[in-house]
Amino acid sequence: MSQITAHLRLNLSAFDLDMELTAPGSGVTALFGPSGSGKTTFLRLIAGLSRPDSGFFKVNGEVWQDSDSALFMPPHKRPVGFVFQDSRLFSHLTVRENLLYGYNRLPVERRIVKIDDVIRWLSLESLLARYPSMISGGQRQRVSIGRALLRSPRLLLFDEPLASLDSEGKSEILHYLETLKDELPAPSIYVTHSMDEVARVADHMALVRDGKIIRSGPVAQMFTSLDSPLALDEEAGAALDAVVIGHDSEYHLTTLKFAGGIMSVSNSGLSVGTRVRVRVIASDVSLSLNKPEGSSVLNVLEAVVTGVAEKSLSQVIVGIDAGGAGLLARITKKSAFALGIRPGVKVYALVKSVAVIT
Repeated sequence: MSQITAHLRLNLSAFDLDMELTAPGSGVTALFGPSGSGKTTFLRLIAGLSRPDSGFFKVNGEVWQDSDSALFMPPHKRPVGFVFQDSRLFSHLTVRENLLYGYNRLPVERRIVKIDDVIRWLSLESLLARYPSMISGGQRQRVSIGRALLRSPRLLLFDEPLASLDSEGKSEILHYLETLKDELPAPSIYVTHSMDEVARVADHMALVRDGKIIRSGPVAQMFTSLDSPLALDEEAGAALDAVVIGHDSEYHLTTLKFAGGIMSVSNSGLSVGTRVRVRVIASDVSLSLNKPEGSSVLNVLEAVVTGVAEKSLSQVIVGIDAGGAGLLARITKKSAFALGIRPGVKVYALVKSVAVIT
């Protein structure tokens, strides 16, 4: 089984970093947590740019460091592609020359990722002859991602790649990261403090607090587990995988199928058969013991209550299971009492808003 395994320790002035991570050896794993919690430091340790006091790191069967056996692979020998917060492009080189900088230094037998593929994946055709000063921040970050891919890495590292971008640039890069997920040649570790970014690009996530990973697991499970701090966040909600199965041209709606049944969303323009991820925020879900009639809410799902957690003096978060899909509903304590909400109770979930995020 392919897997990333790390246990790295480093004494810092603010706290002792002691992070232990086990993650899938494919797909995107997000390190999620507040600024200053140690996420970037952990990424630098993985890349070999900083050296831990002690630890172990293994990527899909290959050990890169092990303090017990005095093994430490230096950074220039680690097959890593690193995308920083800023693009860090060479200002005196064109886009094409920046892309080829690391590629040309790779032995021919290690060149797995093709130049033409990267240019096509990231829509860089029109930028190749330009210099970094002549393109936007989002475009520069696309070039930075392309340069990392052309190292044919066995591990990709993203250190808050949207942090220095405006909203338009963030939207641009998120679009490319979403479409690239199936093309990435290696597993990725993606550092962020944005739940929206996690929902859009990650398959697995680890929660980081004060230099420690306090919990990790698949994104869908982490978002809706009531014993996870994410469930009590103001942005709490579910991330569901679905597929487009049809369109209603008269009312401009798209029909999605997911584990819990069928949902309608505003026309997405996506082709039938397209796999998407949708976000359902807890505050947009209300509960009823009876199937509502004469309601303006289109998405009504049969579900079973799995748990209840207190959010505040007046509100609770209710975990529900809709045919195998986990959802959250934020309701008042008064409503929960009146409805007799407790584990095992059958309910109807009224989903007022569904956002297609990829």
